[in-house]
Amino acid sequence: MSNIQPETHLNIGAIIFPRLDQTDFTAPFEVLSRLPNSTFHVLWKEKVPVKDIKGLILTPEKTLSESPPLDLLLVPGGYGQEALMDDETILSFIREQAVHTKYVFSVCTGALICGAAGLLKTVRATTHWSAFHLLEYFGAIPIDERVVIDGKFVSAAGVTAGIDGALRVAALLRGDRVAQEIQLQIQYAPEPPFNSGTPATAPPEILAAARSTSREISEARLTTAKRIAARLAAKREAPRSNRFG
Repeated sequence: MSNIQPETHLNIGAIIFPRLDQTDFTAPFEVLSRLPNSTFHVLWKEKVPVKDIKGLILTPEKTLSESPPLDLLLVPGGYGQEALMDDETILSFIREQAVHTKYVFSVCTGALICGAAGLLKTVRATTHWSAFHLLEYFGAIPIDERVVIDGKFVSAAGVTAGIDGALRVAALLRGDRVAQEIQLQIQYAPEPPFNSGTPATAPPEILAAARSTSREISEARLTTAKRIAARLAAKREAPRSNRFG
């Protein structure tokens, strides 16, 4: 049961960026854009099309400066997350919106971007399995679950977990009934053909192949996480709220 009145209009915003994983954005969009009495804003620094990691073209509707105060901020991940870890325009936007949002929702390695913005200190969170071990560099408490809710921070694990996370957020914002209606509308009743969706269930040779494929980006993310962790520690002159103000 949501404590937000149905007549309260919701502003939902998602940051898109070059080389994101489009499913981190489009899967939650499929759910959250269906919320009654809401507006979904697609945001980036410029109103220019961006390409996801596989070349899908996405077009932002508003610049960050044109965004209204958001009730929900969605932060997707993907390879392009690396560039955003040092982008103060993006990090400042996330911090500023997080002060008054009802929820911040990260999908996949979007959690690392939120970590770089300083949002994860002492916060329970999850992310893609290949980056899960990096959460501790941002002061987070890593929780190996598909969706984790801690106060106003909601995090979903890798890619397709964004659907599960979005349905959980939909329930938080508009109640279980609305979330269930959306689930039915999109016929979300997964029956995966293989049981290899997590490192715990994938055959050893499949896991080894996946780790090999992602080795380069994993090493880059580790280097970045260590550097950002040092930067955050240096900036931490005084205690700050771990619930975004």
